[in-house]
Amino acid sequence: MTTDISYTTEEISKLLKISKLTVYDLIKKGELSAYRVGKQMRVDASDLEAYKIRAKGGKVYASMPDIPVQQLTQPAQSSKKDIVITGQDVSLDILSKHIERKLTSYRPLRSYVGSLDSLISMYKGESDIVSTHLLDGDTGQYNLPYIRRLLTGNSYVVINLVSRMAGLYVQQGNPKQLQGWDDLKQPGLRVSNREKGSGARVLLDEQLRLRGISPRILSGYGQEESNHMGVAGKVASGEADFGVGIEKAASMVGGVTFIPLIQERYDLVMLKKPENAEWLESIIAILQSDVFHNELRPIQGYDLSQTGQILFEN
Repeated sequence: MTTDISYTTEEISKLLKISKLTVYDLIKKGELSAYRVGKQMRVDASDLEAYKIRAKGGKVYASMPDIPVQQLTQPAQSSKKDIVITGQDVSLDILSKHIERKLTSYRPLRSYVGSLDSLISMYKGESDIVSTHLLDGDTGQYNLPYIRRLLTGNSYVVINLVSRMAGLYVQQGNPKQLQGWDDLKQPGLRVSNREKGSGARVLLDEQLRLRGISPRILSGYGQEESNHMGVAGKVASGEADFGVGIEKAASMVGGVTFIPLIQERYDLVMLKKPENAEWLESIIAILQSDVFHNELRPIQGYDLSQTGQILFEN
């Protein structure tokens, strides 16, 4: 195969006979390499072939049929318009599924980036629905101070997706006896950190700033993980004394105790512009629907008391 051949996630879905959400999951887990071209995720033929080879060695989602290159290189014929949704939480995958069902002329695409990068991508016109959970330490508010600063001059609506507990991951038994943010002054602590711009990284940085704690005293501060599970895993393995993240990830990693410290709001932002008018109200209706809430309700760690509530609109 030549190196200049690439496929959309929809093409990969059809070729592997799996759902697009499964394709996005493979990309998110790093099992299938992908990159963005404008609003579209693409996978190079060489990376697809590498995935097939790895898949033959163990359990996989599906097998790839042998299809001539000429057939693979034909672009997918689709009149659907893309809606790019940013963020990493599973609630966004569920929302994507509902959009795909209800808005048949649109195609939801997932972009797995952090909160701050999500807002910047919206400012640049690269995303349509962005998720954010950014604490402003000076006001104690989530999200709105950042949204107002970054989206100046735009009309937008902010709507709650879920609320969830955030706090510290510590090793089982909590050997360092970490109970709150003030305990991070303890000398010699090792941290498993998130990437710059993520909500968990901003939460840690704001709490350190408010208490006058220098990040330099935390060993491992500059080493970054790209998701909550990675942070919790480092703590569980003993490579770090603590990390910052959400309750749900701690429940999925053995050997980790979760210390709840703050209820964070996980909100969605959508721009109010003419080209979005066709789908904006429909997505708000999905977020406020019982069927959507019922699908989120069994997931541990979610507070749905504000789900679908419009928090700000200009």
